[in-house]
Amino acid sequence: MTEKSFFAGLGGQGIISLGQMWVYCAMKEGRNVTFFPFYGAEKRGGIARASVIVSDEEIASPLVSVPDSAIVMHSDSLTLCENMLKKNGFLVINSSLVKESPNRKDITLLAIPAQEIAEKLGGARFANMVALGALAKVTHVLTLDNIESSLSHFFAPDKQQFVTINADAIRAGFAAV
Repeated sequence: MTEKSFFAGLGGQGIISLGQMWVYCAMKEGRNVTFFPFYGAEKRGGIARASVIVSDEEIASPLVSVPDSAIVMHSDSLTLCENMLKKNGFLVINSSLVKESPNRKDITLLAIPAQEIAEKLGGARFANMVALGALAKVTHVLTLDNIESSLSHFFAPDKQQFVTINADAIRAGFAAV
């Protein structure tokens, strides 16, 4: 199994954290991973992207030019991700902010109102974890049980108060599919 994923949005939407969590959980399952973040100089509002690969085999290169799956958290990233995605790939969009639909018909679109779901749980900043849950369900790369058990190890001791809300957001994303 090898899954190449691409996450895109704006700074402040947790794109880098999403990629870190994705590969951390996969590592906890004993898989090989790569994580290649890219972001603009701005702290908030600039581009934020992350390429991740999860595989049962060795990974030759961390570059993801044709992803199997993608998450789009902001409309500015839709065209990029749509054009990159492989045929029959999964495209998860945050339909709270991405109102456009992709033009391609040879991909599977999952429009998840990630931001709205996150706001109901306690804050828009957890929308990235809603998207993570949705992608985990459709790709079967990560199991819900593994993600939940990895959360307490992922967060630093002074951030443990965020474990429960992140777990709730991931479960909500899983259920939204």
